[in-house]
Amino acid sequence: MLKITLVALIVASTVNSQCFYKDDQSKKLNPEARTSLYRGQLAFTLNLFNAINGAVPDDNIFFSPFSVYHSLLLAYFTSGGHTEKSLKESLQIDDNLDKINLMTAYKVDKRSRAANNNSESYEFTNANKLFVDSELRARQCLLDLFGDEFEALNFHSDPKAARDHINEWVARITKNNIKDLLPEDGVSEDTKLVLANAAYFKGVWASKFPAERTKKEAFFVSETRQTLVPFMKQKGTFHYMVSDDLGAQILELPYKGNDISMYILLPPYSMKEGVTNIIQNLTPERLAAVVEESYMGREVIVEIPKFTIERSIQLRQVLETLGVGDLFNATADFSTLSDQRGVLFDDAVHKAKIQLDEEGTVAAAATAIFGFRSSRPAEPSRFVANFPFVYLVYERPTGSILFMGVYRDPKK
Repeated sequence: MLKITLVALIVASTVNSQCFYKDDQSKKLNPEARTSLYRGQLAFTLNLFNAINGAVPDDNIFFSPFSVYHSLLLAYFTSGGHTEKSLKESLQIDDNLDKINLMTAYKVDKRSRAANNNSESYEFTNANKLFVDSELRARQCLLDLFGDEFEALNFHSDPKAARDHINEWVARITKNNIKDLLPEDGVSEDTKLVLANAAYFKGVWASKFPAERTKKEAFFVSETRQTLVPFMKQKGTFHYMVSDDLGAQILELPYKGNDISMYILLPPYSMKEGVTNIIQNLTPERLAAVVEESYMGREVIVEIPKFTIERSIQLRQVLETLGVGDLFNATADFSTLSDQRGVLFDDAVHKAKIQLDEEGTVAAAATAIFGFRSSRPAEPSRFVANFPFVYLVYERPTGSILFMGVYRDPKK
């Protein structure tokens, strides 16, 4: 039996006429393919956030849904039959979007990101790899189609060297923020394919926090426990709103360049399940209402924790709750990848890290806000995130959530 390890990490080609379908070239160009890709990605992202929060309801959360989604896209492109159908449903891929048009959208997005990555304002790198055992007979059309994404490794005779090579690749892409993604038992002589995605983001605040104003103050983990953490502080003009639908105060902190922002969503201090309530009620439509630029900027006193969090998530159970089908079972169908039978996924792991400080944010992943003490803030111009909140890094041009998390406990 062949085994595959899926690694989900903290980012128009010539297609063989029969790579995906009996006649790939018969598929008509869908001008809405890229928009459809982003729409499905966002729907999957919010479902994934809810599932992860359900798995770890009392812990800090940080991950890159963008990274997880792109790893699963690679699995989808190589799948067939019932496995392809389950993945298409769980990834929220539109029924009318075939693999040819999805692949075209995927390639266009990849080239666009490479061309538009403005290092003077922010840096976002997303890279995908299919590390294939040299003994696996992958179909030539897939090798041609993915090009840079394929790399042959000798899992069967030197799994340690293959593991080290993959971990070094992840570390390089994430500027050494994600190390040792694959554990010692992450690959073996039976491993035939590792699907990997690595994402890295570094952004500078459009309005930096003065370092001299940072000082330790109380963060209320719960009604009965508090701890001291460094709080960054500034006064400036920001987009701020209160959402009744989400039950949260919402503040936008843009990064230089204004294409990417961090949004902090803070529930009422009195609501015990406020964070979970926000996550459960966060739909694409409600997120769209939050990120619209129509609401007014106002002068706000901002106080948010300075923190660094690194988290690993075992994704297999989470993904199974999202309906990925038999991805991890012997009945999995990866006939688009190879005519060899018995190919399945061993596991799915994700590792992500974020560093939030006065200068901005450094976030990396390898698939590897602020609250109020009553139903309405007494001072709507004061935004103090001193109890658990939800946060996300949002890319405005594509409507993509690059990273997201929950800050619950500074000591965890």
